[in-house]
Amino acid sequence: MQHILTIALNPALDSAAEVGSVIPDRKLRCVNPSLEPGGGGVNVSRAIALLGGESTAFVALGGATGNMMAELLREAGLDLHRFNGPGLTRQSTAILETSTGRQFRFGQPGPDWPVAESARALTEIEALLEPDMIVVATGSLPPCVPDDFYVSLGQRVQAAGARMIVDTSGRAQKALLKKGHGLAQVLRMDRHESELLAGAPLETLEAAARFAQSIAAEGLAELVILARGAEGSVFARAEGCFHCVSPKGRVVSKVGAGDSFVGGLALGLARGESFEAAGKLATAAAAAAVMTPGSQLCERATVEALLEETVLTVL
Repeated sequence: MQHILTIALNPALDSAAEVGSVIPDRKLRCVNPSLEPGGGGVNVSRAIALLGGESTAFVALGGATGNMMAELLREAGLDLHRFNGPGLTRQSTAILETSTGRQFRFGQPGPDWPVAESARALTEIEALLEPDMIVVATGSLPPCVPDDFYVSLGQRVQAAGARMIVDTSGRAQKALLKKGHGLAQVLRMDRHESELLAGAPLETLEAAARFAQSIAAEGLAELVILARGAEGSVFARAEGCFHCVSPKGRVVSKVGAGDSFVGGLALGLARGESFEAAGKLATAAAAAAVMTPGSQLCERATVEALLEETVLTVL
């Protein structure tokens, strides 16, 4: 099995709880609190572990919250490569309003990074790279980190003979689309991001597939994935497209669904599976994640059950 390295420059200490109703200007008494290490690459590594795989998590941590997260990651049995980042590791909060089933999610931006810290992080990551490794670059960039950080990372990954999966948004995504042709093997984005990029609604699977295939044909990535929520995901290569969807279950929390997807995909590819087989595992992992509360991720038994009923259709 190929080694997986996940990158988390802007992780978050995730807290979650439930309240009957969200009412402004009142102190609300929450129940069922939880605290988990989270954010992009951290959740991907956690999902890989839950699915029975292994990875190394490169995680930038700072201050008291960073120390707390490091301890939680060790308790989870993850192989942690700690990068001593600036400031305090950020926190995020998810509140489930039980009377309506709505979930309210609050994320902090994270600490500002001095210019030299970005270069230092790239140097440390480069030292970890191996031929045939799968590098997973997910999540937002901390404030003041150059927009093209994932482009610079991709150049180093390519030079090392490794492969890169990217799932990001905003300024980091724009920089990759502009400067990163051929640096990512897999590029994933959600429906909102893809429609912003397309400049129009992608109302059908066929429309999403055509758009994703146009990105792949430009050489931006070998495989382009457009997540469609409950509709599953569209997978496109220059030579063809397919769609995967798992049976719908009760949605409890959407936190970590995308990261569980990427974890399943990375694990499948690391095991030598085809894009199709890895795509089915990723889809089942995402579907399983929404069935768990708070910031909990996919449960292996649920993933295995859903995988048997996950449908792949050639588009």
